[in-house]
Amino acid sequence: MSEELERAAIEGLVDRWQSAWSGRVPDAFEDLCTPGVHYEDPLTPTPLEGAVELGRHARRLWDGVPDARVEKTGERLTDGRFVAAPMRLLGTHRAQLGPVPATGKFVVVNAVIYGEVQHERFLRVRTFFDLWSIATQLGMLPEEGSLGQRALFLLRGFGLRPAS
Repeated sequence: MSEELERAAIEGLVDRWQSAWSGRVPDAFEDLCTPGVHYEDPLTPTPLEGAVELGRHARRLWDGVPDARVEKTGERLTDGRFVAAPMRLLGTHRAQLGPVPATGKFVVVNAVIYGEVQHERFLRVRTFFDLWSIATQLGMLPEEGSLGQRALFLLRGFGLRPAS
């Protein structure tokens, strides 16, 4: 396959990946991933194996953030086998998500996926995003630079030594 066709195929794959996360159809991942796809993100305590597990993970997001949508935020980088793609998830936290009760707050989660592609499907995907930012947006942690953040750091033992 030519480099241009390869890039177009990967662009299409990532577009469909974003649509699957926005589409609320757990089975959508089956067409995008190899049967034993390996998926990780900061909220998966262990890697997920297979499109069915990935679909269950996405369903938990949709249950907590029913209006969740994923958008492209920048240029995707690929060598034909690996792809790095910046994106963001937007939505309102309307129901319990894991141990976190509904906050009713709108969140914007900037993320990057790093994936390995095999036969125009994802073999492995790792999603990176900032949990502190999410917790701050949901009101679970104090905002950056606030008195609350300084107090939290003080309680954790940071900032007790005099500046040198």
